[in-house]
Amino acid sequence: MAYNITNYFIALGVSILLSGIIIPKILLIAFRKKLFDTVDERKVHKGVVPRLGGLAFLPSLAFSYCLVAGIDCVLHPEISIPMFTQAMGITFFFVCALTLIYVVGLADDLIGVRYRAKFLIQIIVAVLLIVSGLWIKNLFGFLWIHEWPFIFGWLFTAVGIIFVINAVNLIDGIDGLASGLSIVALIWYSYVFYSIGQFTFMWVCGAVVGTLIPFFYYNVFGKASSHTKIFMGDTGSLTIGLVLVFLALAVLNVPSSGALVKMNPFVVATSPLLVPCFDVVRVFMHRIRRGRNPFEPDKCHIHHKLLAIGIKQWEALILIVATDLCFVIINAILSQDAQPTWILAIDVAIWCLLNIWLTRMIRRREAKLGEKLYD
Repeated sequence: MAYNITNYFIALGVSILLSGIIIPKILLIAFRKKLFDTVDERKVHKGVVPRLGGLAFLPSLAFSYCLVAGIDCVLHPEISIPMFTQAMGITFFFVCALTLIYVVGLADDLIGVRYRAKFLIQIIVAVLLIVSGLWIKNLFGFLWIHEWPFIFGWLFTAVGIIFVINAVNLIDGIDGLASGLSIVALIWYSYVFYSIGQFTFMWVCGAVVGTLIPFFYYNVFGKASSHTKIFMGDTGSLTIGLVLVFLALAVLNVPSSGALVKMNPFVVATSPLLVPCFDVVRVFMHRIRRGRNPFEPDKCHIHHKLLAIGIKQWEALILIVATDLCFVIINAILSQDAQPTWILAIDVAIWCLLNIWLTRMIRRREAKLGEKLYD
C-alpha cells in the first residue's frame, strides 16, 4: 500500500518537473513565432498572451504515468502485471482517444478547426471509451434507475462524454479557473481511487495534477508584460476535459469498497464536474432565450457575472473553486443516506438561487453606475 502512495507522488513530481521545463520553452517559441491569443471585447485579459500551454499536457502526463507504471512492473511484477493486464484494453483505447483530442485541440489553437470537425472527433473519442468498456452500466439510483439496457447506457455515456469535454472547454474564461477546478476534481478522484484500491487510476490523477501545477502558476501569476503568462487553449481544455470524464467513468465502473462503501458512486463521480456542467447548461439556456446561437461565444458565464458585480479575477477564481469544493464535500456526505436524484435537485436549486442573486446584484450595480455590465 505504501509503495502505491509513493508512486503517486513520483508521478506528481515527475510531471511537475516536465511541465515546468516545457512551458517556458513553449512561451519562448510562441513569442518568436508570434503565436498569441486574440484580444477582443469578449476576453478579460489584456496584452498578448500565448494560448499553447496545453501543448505540455499530454507529454508530461503520459511520460510520468508510464515511468511509474514501468517501475512498478519491474519492482512488483507479481502484483502490477496482473493489475495492468486487466486494465490494458481500457488504457490503450484511452491513449488513442487522448491523442485524437489533443491533436484536434492543437490544430484549433494554431489554425482553427470548424466546430463540426471538432464535434466529429469528440464522437469518435466517445466511441473509443465506450468500446473499451467504460460506459455507464448503472446509475446507482439516479432518477431511480440502477442497471439499464446497454443501448441507453451507450447513448447516455456518449452524450455525457461530449458534454463534459465541452463544459470544461467553455469554463476556461479567467486565469486559473479551468485548471483550478480540474485540480480539485483530480485530488478528489485521487482519494476515491486510493480508497477503492484502484491505484493505476490514482497514478493517472497524480500525473495530471503535476502537469497542471506549473501551468496554474504561469497562468495565474505570470505577466503578459514580462512574457511569462500563458493560456492552456483548446489543446489543454479538451485534453483535461477528456481526462476528467474518463476518471468519472472509471469511478462508475469499479466496485466500491473501503471508505466509499456507504457513498453513492454516481454522486462521487459527478460532483467535481457540476460547476462547469451547470454553467454550460445555464449559458446555453440564456443564449437561446435571447434568440442567439447557443454555440456562439459571449460574456455570460458565471465568472463574467462575478466580474460584473465588481470583484476581481482572483476573487472570482477562489469563489468558483470553493463552490465546486463545497459541492464535492457536501454531496459526498449526503450520498451516504440521501437519494442521488434529490441531491442533484438540491444542487440545481442552489445553483439557480446563486445565479438569481448575482443577476440582482448586477442590475443594482448597473442602476448605480448607469451603464450596462452584463447582458
